[in-house]
Amino acid sequence: MAADVVGYSRLMAADEAGTARALRGHREAISPIITKQGGRIVKTIGDGVLLEFPSVVAAVACGAAIQRLMSERNAAAPADQRMLFRIGINLGDVLIEGDDILGDGVNVAARLEEISEAGGICISEDVYRQIDGKVDVNFADMGMHHLKNIARPLRTYRAHLEQIMPLRAPRPALPDRPSIAVLPFGNMSDAAEDYFGDGIVEEITIGLSRIRWLFVIARNSSFTYKGRPVDVKQVGRELGVRYVLEGSVRRAANRVRISAELVEAATGVHIWADRFEGGLEDIFELQDQITANVVGAIGSKLEQAEIERAKRKPTENLDAYDYFLRGSAALHRWNREANNEALRLFYRAIELDPEYAAAYGMAARCYSQRKASGWMVDRVEETAETERLARHAAALGKDDAVALCTAGIAFTYVLGAHDYGVDLLERALVLNPNWASAWLFSGWARIWLGEPEVAMDHLARAMRLNPQDPQMSNAHAAMAAAYFFAGRYEDASSWAHAAIREQPVHFIATCVAAASHGLAGQAPEATEAMARLRQLYPDLRLSGLNDCFPIRRPEDAARWASGLEKAGLPQ
Repeated sequence: MAADVVGYSRLMAADEAGTARALRGHREAISPIITKQGGRIVKTIGDGVLLEFPSVVAAVACGAAIQRLMSERNAAAPADQRMLFRIGINLGDVLIEGDDILGDGVNVAARLEEISEAGGICISEDVYRQIDGKVDVNFADMGMHHLKNIARPLRTYRAHLEQIMPLRAPRPALPDRPSIAVLPFGNMSDAAEDYFGDGIVEEITIGLSRIRWLFVIARNSSFTYKGRPVDVKQVGRELGVRYVLEGSVRRAANRVRISAELVEAATGVHIWADRFEGGLEDIFELQDQITANVVGAIGSKLEQAEIERAKRKPTENLDAYDYFLRGSAALHRWNREANNEALRLFYRAIELDPEYAAAYGMAARCYSQRKASGWMVDRVEETAETERLARHAAALGKDDAVALCTAGIAFTYVLGAHDYGVDLLERALVLNPNWASAWLFSGWARIWLGEPEVAMDHLARAMRLNPQDPQMSNAHAAMAAAYFFAGRYEDASSWAHAAIREQPVHFIATCVAAASHGLAGQAPEATEAMARLRQLYPDLRLSGLNDCFPIRRPEDAARWASGLEKAGLPQ
């Protein structure tokens, strides 16, 4: 385990004696926790500490206990004595030299600590496999990371802060309308069929989202509970919902069986349960039946028009639908290889059904993801293909929120067609006002359009609908950009650093951090952020900013360029 204090140099510069005294106090307070879990302090370096444990479960339990204690101490301490720790935990071989330990196992722990959230814990995949189901903290998949000076990319996981730092992360309040989370359904078939069950759940979630008087938690937040024993009361508290839908899916040959039950989260009382079975050709009807039953159980007065509005058969071709589900599962993994796989699968779905609007839209979304992540190889050719896909999605999907939303962000972000892109996104939100991704993409579109205040409102809605999104860094980066273009540089840099802690290679968040510090006159912080940016994207230049960011207003573009120039970005 590697741990250090967030912003220690800044704290020391402000009050050297007081900071050192506070650190000693915190270390004395957490020492019994380390001893209790069998840990050994290998060494301390300034504000950092390296520990080893005989058990990986003990290490994670220790980290969680430390962060809980620090949360309590910070809540009771004066503002100038509060400290936040970052913790990284790895499982691996080490070399022993006297009392010291060395090697890649140690180096990875140190790098994991660097990308941990303030007050959080970041673990490697090896750790996650060993502790899964054995500790009282859930971890969200952060995807593959290229850690500094580590040869191979590693899959990493972050702890849910609301579980280990409840004083810092108040649970969301219940909305003023019926609210529901659809949890991942258990896969009763072969493990290779996971994507199918996940896709069914996502389709049910989207169907419920079209009911205007319902508040529906986004798929990404619900899926943080996948593969874990679930306490619906805890889920209700953590997600801020009144109802939870759970169940199972079994697929055998061309037959599908779906079991579902609706539970009132606060009491754990089962409101409704049923089993649905049919041929694969009946899958859309089965989904519609579940949606209608859930809505009927929740609503005292149900307009049939609302149920009808929720029904949509996206394709007649079941093979195309299967490829669409596989592509969606790959796209959610958010890495270059998975993006390529998703694009191939969506193209196959389109080949099987040339009128499949959502498949065109999701393929266009692949290209939006490629641009945002710096994965484009031939920008001109890929931009033209994005336009082709997005136009088909918009033309074919006039009543399909997925098609309109994914086409809208492609037009805005990749093609710079702000007005048309925003119009498509607004139409998607009318069709599905509960879709977190649509609010997030609309927030980004409003930023580039020059409407930062509207963007902040849309982004806040996205985060409430998706409070445990493993890719929350995207919403934080968007909020950072919105505050930047509103001229609120301190807020912008704070949101940007939150995004960077979650995703250290986030391009736009790093740009916002550098530009915000530059315009705020914080030269050391600006230089540090620019060094990180140049490491991530060494070819970035002021002359090429217009190719990276579709900023519409000249004054916004000038502000952006000025901030990055002050931070040290070359011409």
